[in-house]
Amino acid sequence: MGAAKNNNNIWALANAEDGGANGNDNAEQIPYSSFVVDTSLPLPLMIPRIIELCKDLFKNWRELNDSLFSVERVSGGITNLLLKVSVKEDTDRQVSVTVRLYGPNTEYVINREREILAIKYLSAAGFGAKLLGGFGNGMVQSFINARTLEPSDMREPKIAGEIAKELGKFHKVDIPGSKEPQLWVDILKFYEKASTLRFEEPDKQKLFETISFQELHKEIIELREFTGLLNAPVVFAHNDLLSGNLMLNDEEEKLYLIDFEYGSYNYRGFDIGNHFNEYAGYDCDYSLYPSKEEQYHFIKHYLQPDKPDEVSVAEVESVFVETDAYKLASHLYWAIWAIIQARMSPIEFEYLGYFFLRYNEYKKQKPLTFSLVRSYMSASV
Repeated sequence: MGAAKNNNNIWALANAEDGGANGNDNAEQIPYSSFVVDTSLPLPLMIPRIIELCKDLFKNWRELNDSLFSVERVSGGITNLLLKVSVKEDTDRQVSVTVRLYGPNTEYVINREREILAIKYLSAAGFGAKLLGGFGNGMVQSFINARTLEPSDMREPKIAGEIAKELGKFHKVDIPGSKEPQLWVDILKFYEKASTLRFEEPDKQKLFETISFQELHKEIIELREFTGLLNAPVVFAHNDLLSGNLMLNDEEEKLYLIDFEYGSYNYRGFDIGNHFNEYAGYDCDYSLYPSKEEQYHFIKHYLQPDKPDEVSVAEVESVFVETDAYKLASHLYWAIWAIIQARMSPIEFEYLGYFFLRYNEYKKQKPLTFSLVRSYMSASV
């Protein structure tokens, strides 16, 4: 129950700050339950617990018969489990919510306090699903009636332009607290945790021992110093804008940015460069990385969505170079993250293999990016 108790403190803090997020000192408090749902259970055994949780959180559902509830799996990424809960409140009305169950041990890589405090301000600004409640190992949010994007969707010009437009608005949201960029703080925290791990499985331990943490640390410090030369703007960044965190209602042509668990103040170029890396999908097929023309299209719509063709070449080139530099940081971030997940996550995924895919791409792209940035900076003097 230690995690639940800690979560209770986080939610109490979030409720204490609720007036600031909504501009209302009497804002409605977000309900919290100490329930913890065992994510290792098969869905049929999990459903009664989910129904019990919802009844505990929402008093208007407490007297309803369990037969009025339906629960289905929406998705299961490599971090969380999402469930859609539908409730027949009366004969004419059915309400749906999303229950998000945190993956086990995700506290090693995610700052839940930072996420919960930010999500309220982002929700108030019109981003993501509305936060409805919290519990020991997750949260309940409003259900978004839209489809989750595939990596191939992100390169469609119309959708790419809309993502850029939404990201530009997202970056303008003001989140209270420190505005210090967290990129290198988080990467070095990941590094400290990853470098001290041991694996119970001999094969994993053997593969882990092939990683040179001395070399990895040297790369982190070198890239931190190199990207620092660009003086990139700091914004509140999503930091994980892959296709699974983008939803589209095709009928309404409305795009949603969701899941802000990695969100923090960060460098603008990191958020855009990380998004471009995600064109490759989990398979890391970097032949799918957006072309220069596709990147320019995105950047123009990011900078000036209403009149993208009026953005100057100099402005686009500046963001293009900044993004190219920080795409390297994205590779390091998720590579080191994967080492921790390989040890901590029960989800079936080749995390150590993913480390090598990301790190090898980093080493492949590094000389090209360093050359591009140096050439740009020399021409700018």
